[in-house]
Amino acid sequence: MRLQFIGCGDAFGSGGRSNTCFHVTGEHSNFLIDCGASSLPAMKRLGIARDGIDLILITHFHGDHFGGLPFFLLDAQFTRRSRPLVIAGPQGIEARLAHLMEALFENSSKTKQRFELSVVALRPEEKRSFGEVKVTPYPVVHGESGGPFLAYRIDVEGRVIAYSADTEWTETLVPAARGADLFIAEAYYYEKIVKNHLSLKTLEAHLDEIDTRRLVLTHMSDDMLGRLDSLPHVAANDGMIVEL
Repeated sequence: MRLQFIGCGDAFGSGGRSNTCFHVTGEHSNFLIDCGASSLPAMKRLGIARDGIDLILITHFHGDHFGGLPFFLLDAQFTRRSRPLVIAGPQGIEARLAHLMEALFENSSKTKQRFELSVVALRPEEKRSFGEVKVTPYPVVHGESGGPFLAYRIDVEGRVIAYSADTEWTETLVPAARGADLFIAEAYYYEKIVKNHLSLKTLEAHLDEIDTRRLVLTHMSDDMLGRLDSLPHVAANDGMIVEL
């Protein structure tokens, strides 16, 4: 099994990085975690076949995590996708997706797809199964608009992937990521503490509790990107592959 960072950037494309989108593939699984606005061109640049993707997990409704869905869906329509697709995310995702489709491409939300599309709302701390992929969402803290906000613990083919999503420190990150084979964590700033985002120093203060097997940092501002050569942790870059 492997995870590829299609995009690991922040909302402002710091460092020229694409918006958040991770691609996970295994023997019986093929899914995305988030689909930010720049995800489709990034997937095409990396040569990723979209037709095989069965599931897209959305953490929240900000454009750098959610805004790529209309482009992905229209591309699927025009390339004559026939494989069913599930999009799952926080409560309200069905209405949010329809509004986004209409804002970007008028009448697109009313067009009947050539493929079966299911949109599923997830409840915090309630595990849901999508074939081999078992997802447990945890509530996190990332402001007022664009929520609800979810971190994910994903059990897939004998491995556990955890993703903090965008959040300030909250205790729910401990059960979400404890003992995970891979924990992808936001580290927006190095030590500066700001509301709704996580700094590396804050994260480091809790790593013993989390006790993850592998940590990869993502969603970094220029403050973090300027320190990559001196960081004691692995930092994601667009296109990077992690084998699990």
